[in-house]
Amino acid sequence: MGVGDPVLFLHSGFSRGILAFASQILDFQNKYACYFPDFRGHGRTRSESLEWSTPQHAEDMIAFMDRLRLPKAHLIGYGMGGGVALHCAVNHPERIASITSIGQSGFVASMESEQFEPEWLLEHGAHDFIERMKDRHFEAHRGDWQSFLRQKVKDWRTYPQLRDEQLRGLRRPTLFIAGQHDPYAPEEDLKRVTSLIPDSRYVIVPGCSHRPHMIRENPVFVNDTILQFLEEAK
Repeated sequence: MGVGDPVLFLHSGFSRGILAFASQILDFQNKYACYFPDFRGHGRTRSESLEWSTPQHAEDMIAFMDRLRLPKAHLIGYGMGGGVALHCAVNHPERIASITSIGQSGFVASMESEQFEPEWLLEHGAHDFIERMKDRHFEAHRGDWQSFLRQKVKDWRTYPQLRDEQLRGLRRPTLFIAGQHDPYAPEEDLKRVTSLIPDSRYVIVPGCSHRPHMIRENPVFVNDTILQFLEEAK
C-alpha cells in the first residue's frame, strides 16, 4: 500500500502482518510503499513444514524482497519481527536502509513463556486465546495450533541470539521503541543494545505496554516518532 521508498512491516509471533500494524497503514502509506507479509507458518503463508525460526524468517524476507525486486528497504518489526529485522541487517546489511524494533530489545526475553504452551492453556481454560490462534493462523498451521504454539515458544526461548560483536557491527540507523510497562523489552536491555549498535537510540512510550503502536495505546506518538526517524535515515 502506498508509493515511495519501501517499508517492510514484520509482525510478532502471535500476530500477522495486516493485524499487527493496522494502526500504521494510513499514516505510512502517504509517504512509503508499505508491505505487510505474513511469515512462514503464520497467517496465510503456507509451507510444507510447520517448523520455522527467526533466522529463517529473515532469509525469507530477503527472498521476498528479491521476488519484488526491492534492492533495499526500511524494516519495522514488532516483537519477533524486531528480531527478524536485526537478523536481516546483520546478515544482509546492503539490503537494509534502517531498522525500527518495537517491543524487542535484541536479546532473548527473560520472561517465563510456559503460559503459552498448549498444555498450560488447556489446563487453565484459555480458550479465547486458543481460538484466536486457530482462526488467525489456520491457513498456515492447517489446524495444528498446538504445533504452532510449541514452535513459537521454542523460538521465543532461543532468539534473537545475536552476539555483542554482531550488534557492534551493525551500520544502519536503528531505533528501538518500547512501552514503559513492557516486560519483554525493559529499559536496561535497551540501554545495553543501544550502547552496542553505533547509530542507534531508544524511545520509551509513557504508560504503554508491549504494544505501544496499537490502538488503545499510543499509535500517534509511535507513528510520528518512526516517521521522523525514517526521514532522518534517508
